[in-house]
Amino acid sequence: MLLLPTLGPFHLLHPRYNAVSVLEYVRQQAPQQVWLASYGPEELAAGTWRDEGELPLFHLLPWAQAARVPVEALDSRAYLKAEADRFRQALSQFPKGQEILASAAGLEERLQSLLTTPQSPQTLWSPAILAELQAYLTDYRERFGEGPATGFRQERMQALASQLRDRQPTEPVVILADLLDYALLRGLLPEAQTPEPQAPSPAERQRSVLDRAWRLEASDDWGALLAQLAEVGSPEAQYCAAQIYLAAGQPGDALELLEELIHSEFSFPEYLPGYVLARYGQLADLSNQRDKALRAYQAVLALAWAPREAQEIALAGQRAPFKVS
Repeated sequence: MLLLPTLGPFHLLHPRYNAVSVLEYVRQQAPQQVWLASYGPEELAAGTWRDEGELPLFHLLPWAQAARVPVEALDSRAYLKAEADRFRQALSQFPKGQEILASAAGLEERLQSLLTTPQSPQTLWSPAILAELQAYLTDYRERFGEGPATGFRQERMQALASQLRDRQPTEPVVILADLLDYALLRGLLPEAQTPEPQAPSPAERQRSVLDRAWRLEASDDWGALLAQLAEVGSPEAQYCAAQIYLAAGQPGDALELLEELIHSEFSFPEYLPGYVLARYGQLADLSNQRDKALRAYQAVLALAWAPREAQEIALAGQRAPFKVS
């Protein structure tokens, strides 16, 4: 068994361990099955992972379907994860609870720092990082107790580890786990392995360019980034280029790119159609093409799934034409 951690939306911040990196490590193993340790069957079927920003699954699931590799979500008690949010909300209602939450701020800052500091596979899988994660889990349990506060994480992962040992797979299997679940499973499943770090693939390098564009900052070299996106040449790269033009105050150039894009195939990754159509609607509004804008907003809302941000843009755009403030 191979065990890999996932970072959810934080993969955007890790060029050497981005969403495609996870896929590349999975593919390298040529697994007969992929198991999801941090999701339950109902969550996988309903696609709730999409709203949680589990970026690797946007790439892994289409690959697995094409390669006919079964993907199974194993956490039968995943619904208990929501207890952690309810616990925090309940505490925040009372002054004493607010004090308790504030006292844990340093603990949360340590975890946030780890998640937002770019890591390579070598460092992420290192004993030092594992010890830091396990120390966080121990400190958190000592402060709040194991149960609702943790989403019953320890209990859920112990049950999962027992389930995995009972299965005793004889063929290659890859297990993907949320970073904190991964830290627990490394202790509960000492037989599980991590892969040898590998050089980044072309697809991984392209993903890092796209991720840089998604988190565009004023200090970036926008011209160089546009050139790199042109080399990537994917629909997502074209959307990101349009975003840069819009940020640079060139909505006409952005609209031209998206006009071309919406008349092509842009269904992958699954989050892309919603963003493309929502932004196209806004750009159409800016160019006084209200009918086009309304059709784009309606198309967003007609999708089987779209990111929440894209849905909010579409709903706002239906109410009133988009304007740059």
